[in-house]
Amino acid sequence: MPDPTKHPMVTAVVGLADRHGPMTRRRLPVPQRWTDLFAPLAIISFLLVLVSGVLLAFWFEPSMRQVVYAGDYGPLRGVTMSEAYASTVRISLEVPGGLLVRQVHHWASLVFIAALSAHLLRVFLAGAFRGYRRIGWLILLALLVLGIAEAYLGHSLPDDMQSGTGLRVTEGYLLATPVIGTWLSWLVFGDEFPGDQIIGRLTTLHVWILPALIIGLAAVWLVLAYRRWQAEEEPAGDPLPRYAARMGGLALLISGAIVAMAAAVQVNPVWLWGPFDAAQAPAGSRPPWYLGFLDGAVRLMPPWELDVFGYTLTLSVVVPVMVLPGVLLASLALYPWFEQWATGDRRDPDVLDRPRDMPVRTALVAAFVAFYLVLWIAGATDVVATLLHVPLEPLVRFLQAAVVVAPPLVFWATKRICLGLRMRDLEELRHGHATGIVVVSPEGGFSELHRPLTPQEAERRAPRAALVPAGAGAPADAQGIPNPHYRADRRRALASHFYFADLPGNRPVSGGVQVKEQ
Repeated sequence: MPDPTKHPMVTAVVGLADRHGPMTRRRLPVPQRWTDLFAPLAIISFLLVLVSGVLLAFWFEPSMRQVVYAGDYGPLRGVTMSEAYASTVRISLEVPGGLLVRQVHHWASLVFIAALSAHLLRVFLAGAFRGYRRIGWLILLALLVLGIAEAYLGHSLPDDMQSGTGLRVTEGYLLATPVIGTWLSWLVFGDEFPGDQIIGRLTTLHVWILPALIIGLAAVWLVLAYRRWQAEEEPAGDPLPRYAARMGGLALLISGAIVAMAAAVQVNPVWLWGPFDAAQAPAGSRPPWYLGFLDGAVRLMPPWELDVFGYTLTLSVVVPVMVLPGVLLASLALYPWFEQWATGDRRDPDVLDRPRDMPVRTALVAAFVAFYLVLWIAGATDVVATLLHVPLEPLVRFLQAAVVVAPPLVFWATKRICLGLRMRDLEELRHGHATGIVVVSPEGGFSELHRPLTPQEAERRAPRAALVPAGAGAPADAQGIPNPHYRADRRRALASHFYFADLPGNRPVSGGVQVKEQ
């Protein structure tokens, strides 16, 4: 009788276990703070999007062929509509569990975008884009852009009045593109709006192309994280079995919360909007929340136009819809390189910053958030004016002023708060915690008792090796030979001064960036 332990399959399994046994004994990092949950939340919500999207694909008909609705929903019975809209209504009201799956798909996509945005903010505030981490930063930024595009395409597929109005607005933006606007509109819609091909084209992008790109980029990001984990000698965390159990429980909790939201909170009831009609537009129509800032920018932009070589350049559309997103994305993508050039920071990228450690960076984030929120509110000026019972035009004027004034004010206030927190940390390092107990000396003086910091508290408050502003050097040396790099050095010195001049203990220096004395 042959020995079963010699079977090729048994031998292969034993060899695999021997080869990866050390990996199963290594420790994996687990979320320790609430901000560590953003990345798992984004991953799990995206998996829910994939699962619910596969289920919806069995019943959705991506066709604009006109049919007469004869389903169970009485108000729409006998109405002419596209097959895409009819199948969406059928999924929502006739397929058992279809409405729940639709709402899970919708809510999970919103949670994915929100969690990924929050994770990007966390990475930015902690400076986790320095050194080799810059590639991961670019991947996360690309994932956010692809996620927004994927969600918007999915929002447009039902062919209801709301999504059709959004496509009509998109066509207007395409037509406003200088020189090639009409060709772009024809390329997207294939005919006079709305045509009969747009739903099929959006389905191809939404179901196949964009998910493949998102999965590919996410796989690259996970591979980079795995290599960093392998390079660590003794990573902190839990062994693989315990890690799998804890993350599995977290996945169940997040999935349950999203399903509970889908079951309790209605979103996008397409049967109430009716099928899309190019001759109509619903009152109070608004874009999805993740694109609200673009609509707000269009509403706040003055109606300016230019005639350039016989072409009309509609600045009220080109600037907020094309220039603004391009500038924002380019700034976010290139910022890690700019900060390294301005600060000369070559410190260990695995040791992260607290927001107060880099006041200017934190203030830039706060200014960006203020700018975004003003535009986001402006995207619903009609609704805000109705709810607050205020005239629309003064509200628009106020927001036009706020979008210019609010970011600098928020930048200044945030920077001062961070500097104050740094000074408080230094004070506690020198004297300890203030206890609030005031004692009187024999000479009659009053003083407050301080409690010494614990080693953990002192380590948390101790500043990292900080940097001082760089000097531009002399425009010429002692022999009068001009410095060919003086202008570039001066620009870098100004940028470095912008970052570091106000930090506690800094002083003007000349020459290159130096480590500050602690």
